[in-house]
Amino acid sequence: MDYKTFKQSIKNDSPPDNCSDTELAMWYALNNNWLDAHKIAQTIKNDLGSWIHAYLHRLEGDLGNAHYWYQRANKQLTKDTLDCEAEKIIHFITNIRN
Repeated sequence: MDYKTFKQSIKNDSPPDNCSDTELAMWYALNNNWLDAHKIAQTIKNDLGSWIHAYLHRLEGDLGNAHYWYQRANKQLTKDTLDCEAEKIIHFITNIRN
């Protein structure tokens, strides 16, 4: 899915059928469904999944847990806004799928 299609899908009541797990986790996160986003992020066993997991704990306000997941993702705790970090993740996800 490309970036524009993903961003438009966030306005829908349900995610598109063709979402990858990473897209689905971010779709739920951006639709204020932290629990489903977190459940999915926990199943993604790579650096990207860890980055999404870190973002979710940062979104939750649990910076200690976020820091752990940033380390697992080989990233530093970011000073970006949550919106800016979400955009970076979405751009990354949509670029690797296309």
